[in-house]
Amino acid sequence: MGTTVLQNIFNALQWGSFYSMIALGYCLVYGVLRLINFAHGDIFMTACYIAFFVATGLLGYFAIGGWLVFAITLLLTMGGTALLGITIERVAYRPLRTKGVNRLYVVITALMVGFILENGNLAVLGASSRRFPDMMEKHIWQFGPVVLTNLKVMVIAAAFVVFGILQWIVKKTVFGMSMRAISYDKFAIPLMGIPVNQVITWTFALGSALAAVAGILFGLSYPVLDPYMGMIIGWKAFIAAVVGGIGEIKGAFLGGFILGFIEIFIAAFFPSSFKDLISFVILLIILVLKPTGFFGVARSTKI
Repeated sequence: MGTTVLQNIFNALQWGSFYSMIALGYCLVYGVLRLINFAHGDIFMTACYIAFFVATGLLGYFAIGGWLVFAITLLLTMGGTALLGITIERVAYRPLRTKGVNRLYVVITALMVGFILENGNLAVLGASSRRFPDMMEKHIWQFGPVVLTNLKVMVIAAAFVVFGILQWIVKKTVFGMSMRAISYDKFAIPLMGIPVNQVITWTFALGSALAAVAGILFGLSYPVLDPYMGMIIGWKAFIAAVVGGIGEIKGAFLGGFILGFIEIFIAAFFPSSFKDLISFVILLIILVLKPTGFFGVARSTKI
């Protein structure tokens, strides 16, 4: 029983790491713009496909996987998804933001961007699933009945590294201070010489690049890709960010692990068909008891 629990803890840490890395992307955009980028899950899906084609091409050239192939794939995929995030912000969100339209239209636009990414992928690449290539040799370590792999450890470590780097960027850099300033008062900030549009653009780029990290590691861990794979995991990561306290980096990070632990342990002790039902009931109870999430702070608006 104890070994089963220990194994499930590692499984939950891995699954929660994916939710956390995606939730951090939601958190970044919301923290600056108070905008939920509902297309973020589909940016994650697009990152998986970009990584698939890059890795396939590199493996055809080098004929063998390894850290070099992984590193090149990671950098090119992060660059590709960052450009995608910048494009989405410039084409879809900025025109609405500059015109000061109702937030409802921005939400609808975000949903439409997600549908465009999904169905564009479906139209161009077809509905058939694709298998993500094995870029790295997998090692299995067994400690008694507990089984770990190098990939599982890498996913968990990557989540904490991403969280640490993001905390440093937001708290210690000029760019991070600009992000926090815009979040506090986006109307007064231009008077202080801070280029608001430029900061927002790079925020979208950074959030999309985080989706690329999660996408590559997810593809290596669960190597079956399809055009709708980002929809469910994206929604779950968003809910995790809300539970942790969306707009707070540590809240989004914690929320991903909370959801990961809930899902894994429910699946371990109940039929799999109950997993989502019980998970969301628990998350709903948490939000009823603490509507702002664990680290969220209620904001007041002066009129």
